[in-house]
Amino acid sequence: MELFILRHGEAGQRSSLKSDRTRPLTSAGKVEVFEVAKALKIMGLKFDLIVTSPLKRAYDTAVIVSDIFKIGNTVQVWKELAPEGRRSEVYRKISQLKEESVVLIVGHQPLLGEMANDMIHKGKSSPCNLLLKKAGIVRIRLLTKSNVPRGELRWLISPRILKNIYKKSPK
Repeated sequence: MELFILRHGEAGQRSSLKSDRTRPLTSAGKVEVFEVAKALKIMGLKFDLIVTSPLKRAYDTAVIVSDIFKIGNTVQVWKELAPEGRRSEVYRKISQLKEESVVLIVGHQPLLGEMANDMIHKGKSSPCNLLLKKAGIVRIRLLTKSNVPRGELRWLISPRILKNIYKKSPK
């Protein structure tokens, strides 16, 4: 299984008046996610499934990617990807997916970074602290789907690099 982990784009400021769950992407965040998704398409990627946190900023990020890739009804909301979610439940759901799947997960830090660390460090006592920038993406080839999926880190790309790929490509 090829697993891609994408952090949501830039969101509006936290406010004591609004729920964190409903914070939308900013205009700049929408543009950035659009450019990142276009760059991923230029790179030749394809997704069989997109799963997302239920929070608005992550869901909107997933929908933008889905629209760029024209994959329609393949966005699933997993409540376990919310910031308070449990990694073990995400891993259980991943283990139920087809081995040949190419899956994009959209969510939040620190959960996404912790998941990537779990998957690529095979239980080492001092894993690295993987920081996933907003609209940044990690690619992991999963080798096993056990209680904690194990895999190889293929790449980690910042949104700045992806936006440069998009801007330098022929339109």
